[in-house]
Amino acid sequence: MSSTLPSCPNCGSSHIVKNGKIHNGKQNHKCKDCWRQFVADPQNKTIAETTKHLIDKPLLEKIPLAGIARVVEGSEVWLQQYVNAKYA
Repeated sequence: MSSTLPSCPNCGSSHIVKNGKIHNGKQNHKCKDCWRQFVADPQNKTIAETTKHLIDKPLLEKIPLAGIARVVEGSEVWLQQYVNAKYA
């Protein structure tokens, strides 16, 4: 059972160590050269513009952020950052 560690996305170094797990259970890694932490295969979920327009309407109706996040299947943290940027 040999598992090869990924190279650092920042500096390309192969001096990588395992550094625990992130909130969803994926393996976190740390570069020993530049100290960057990263996940080998990140699954970034982008929010479509149509979804952002859909979010704007419930915000005007004062529906709780937790409810909006459940409906659009996004995180509450992202939604709060979106709201803060929108009203800034």
